[in-house]
Amino acid sequence: MTDIKAGLIGFGNIGAGVVRMLQDNAGVIRKKTGTGIVLKRIADLDITSDRGVAVDPACLTTDVNQIFNDPEISIVIELIGGYEPAKTFVLKAIASGKHVVTANKALLALHGDEIYTAAAAKGVEVQYEAAVGGGIPVLSAIKGNLAGNRFGSVFGIMNGTCNYILTRMTQEGADFADVLQNAKELGYAEPDPTFDIEGTDTAHKLAVLASLCFGTRIDFGAIYTEGITAISGIDIRFAEQFGYRIKLLAIGKQTDDGQLEVRVHPTMIPQDNPLADVNGVFNAIRLAGDFVGPVMFYGRGAGQNPTASAIVGDIIEISRSITAGVRSRRAAPLGFQDETIATLPLKPMEEIVTKFMLRFAALDQPGVLAGIAGALGLRGISIESMVQTTRHNGGQAVPIVIMTHEAREGSIREALAEIDRHDFICEKSRFIRIEDNLQ
Repeated sequence: MTDIKAGLIGFGNIGAGVVRMLQDNAGVIRKKTGTGIVLKRIADLDITSDRGVAVDPACLTTDVNQIFNDPEISIVIELIGGYEPAKTFVLKAIASGKHVVTANKALLALHGDEIYTAAAAKGVEVQYEAAVGGGIPVLSAIKGNLAGNRFGSVFGIMNGTCNYILTRMTQEGADFADVLQNAKELGYAEPDPTFDIEGTDTAHKLAVLASLCFGTRIDFGAIYTEGITAISGIDIRFAEQFGYRIKLLAIGKQTDDGQLEVRVHPTMIPQDNPLADVNGVFNAIRLAGDFVGPVMFYGRGAGQNPTASAIVGDIIEISRSITAGVRSRRAAPLGFQDETIATLPLKPMEEIVTKFMLRFAALDQPGVLAGIAGALGLRGISIESMVQTTRHNGGQAVPIVIMTHEAREGSIREALAEIDRHDFICEKSRFIRIEDNLQ
């Protein structure tokens, strides 16, 4: 059979990995697909820098239209990232009747619905395994072997930068700023790590993942997103004292009343839960299906080779459809038939019910505990346990840490606002949410 031709937009680090994998594993790919996959055109603004991989200079171009206008090219691989011009390029590829492979979680989180609708109208496929979890094949599992399940929840540690920082803070007692600088030096963090440490990258991935699990459109702007910049060593030590570890967790849950909880924030996880042992730059995603039960996927969530592996897997999947003579897409991008995709309501954060760890910096004087307990009790918040460090001479602030039973978040915020108005509170009180039932 004639080789399948593809065009690559974006010849950066990940693009170079895709080129290398298609070259190095060309033989095994041909054995598995019955055809060869050839990159006919590679488009980038910079076509002179050495990427460490050999390519025919004749296939390099700065004119992306050479890909869209080439009738031999069946698959377009978008690897430039960001919103624009990536969105324009993807829609132009679809309009040209070409299948699309992308790793662009930000694009799909904000504009996925428009892209999927355009692809449906043209009868082409949009594959995006590398958008969530790098080389971890979780999306294809949700759409494939696990498709018969109704998913009740999905939890994920999906940002290697944050997980590396929290791991070292936990294991070594290291300072946040020092570990972040080290992560930049090692290439685990971008020069501007804002999207990572503020939780935005994880929220992009959760938007894609929750859409697949629950068959719904997720408004990215409605996802509650909180990063790790406020997590301190004292938070980590107290969490450990209570039997927990702190992770930046993506949470998606479908509640009994038909609402969705979709949120990203630092979360205390029991130390005996498998997610608590996901360390360094590794990622993990835990799903719960009604028939399969809990399933966890673990691996490197970023990097040139793992991401290239997922991208090439998508290319192979589309190539198999082409070689089989399938002229329209075999499955909808979200795994649900388009007409069944619903917009499920998201539960407001103030209505979320979970356990909390509360931390106060209070003066060491009589009446402090009574004031704190009274504000909590007035709002129906019951205390499970409490730790107060060794008492000092009067006038010095001491940490007081309280574990609550399940409580409504809005009530917690109201109570802390009242407590913080007292003169005995020395700094803004903090809370961290707890997930005990990761099923």
